[in-house]
Amino acid sequence: MLSMNKVFADLPVTIFETMSQLARDNDAINLGQGFPDDPGPEDIRRAAADAVLDGYNQYPSMMGIPELRQAIAAHYHHWHGLSVDSATEVMVTSGGTEALTSAILAMVEPGDEVIVFQPVYDSYLPIIRQAGGIPRLVRLEPPHWRITEDALRGAFTRKTKAVLFNNPLNPAAVVYPREDLELLARFCQEFDVVAICDEVWEHVVFDGREHLPLITIPGMRERTIKIGSAGKIFSLTGWKIGFVCAAPPLLRVTAKVHQFLTFTTAPNLQAAVAYGLTRPDDFFFEMRRELMRRRDRLTRGLEDIGFPVLPSQGTYFLTVDLAPLGLNETDQAFCRRIVTDYKVAAIPVSAFYERDAITSVVRFCFAKKDATLDSALERLSDAMHAL
Repeated sequence: MLSMNKVFADLPVTIFETMSQLARDNDAINLGQGFPDDPGPEDIRRAAADAVLDGYNQYPSMMGIPELRQAIAAHYHHWHGLSVDSATEVMVTSGGTEALTSAILAMVEPGDEVIVFQPVYDSYLPIIRQAGGIPRLVRLEPPHWRITEDALRGAFTRKTKAVLFNNPLNPAAVVYPREDLELLARFCQEFDVVAICDEVWEHVVFDGREHLPLITIPGMRERTIKIGSAGKIFSLTGWKIGFVCAAPPLLRVTAKVHQFLTFTTAPNLQAAVAYGLTRPDDFFFEMRRELMRRRDRLTRGLEDIGFPVLPSQGTYFLTVDLAPLGLNETDQAFCRRIVTDYKVAAIPVSAFYERDAITSVVRFCFAKKDATLDSALERLSDAMHAL
């Protein structure tokens, strides 16, 4: 029998594909996978169309077209006071996942330990292991999902090479405050560790909150790889345009990995994202207001029918803790039951844990049209009445 790479051969089908397939099989409303059901900003889409008809369609620079790299640098300077050199500290990738993969493979060697926070996005662990790294899992818990000094002290060792940190946190919808960032920064400096920061939800924050990039915390400028995503900023998830910002020594090696993964990214989409990043502040605030309105619509509806909803501070998601309902089933069983019997797909948060899983929390995506959310709520009301 042919031998395969066990890191990937032994992986199960992702929970996102499993639940989306169940949604298709059952003709269910899909509140599981995190994508909007509207087409995205028209002016940005038209900029992409114009660029493909009238612009350059051959290989662009491996690092990204200069216009986009300059726009990324200007955007982060405006929003976060972060000064980066577009020529030596900014790179464009084919999505945030490719950026993360490039950063992990650039930093991690066999035997290195990598701190990862559970709930953890599904791509992190297999790429760490493919690099020969050893994940060190830190368990976060509802309802606040906060980082503690005791948890970090139990995870960091002299073998720690990197920490992967997702903020705002998918699926828990937490926007981490400065005190948590300063705590993590202190450990990174004490143990001489690189922080790989998955910040793709940086603009999707609510209730007047501000996203604070870890790279802006004192002592972290030279040891942080910051990753962003145009797909999340502009609700154009299929475009797969990622950003990497890092000090030159970190970016140079990350770029060498990127060179042999995707090499480059569609130039017309890069041009449109460059245009989008220059939109006035109110464009981004209005996006947040609209998503917050949808969050509140789904929150009210779920609470009205009896679901205990946890706070959603950012991302496209809110979570429900089933524990107070006293159900005799796990989050996985609950999600399979509602997609089959009531035609609504959600994601069990236990799928974001490799061990010691939280088994009572379910994630719903609210980045949907009002009619979609209302139909889902009607079906979920029937599910609650049946309990």
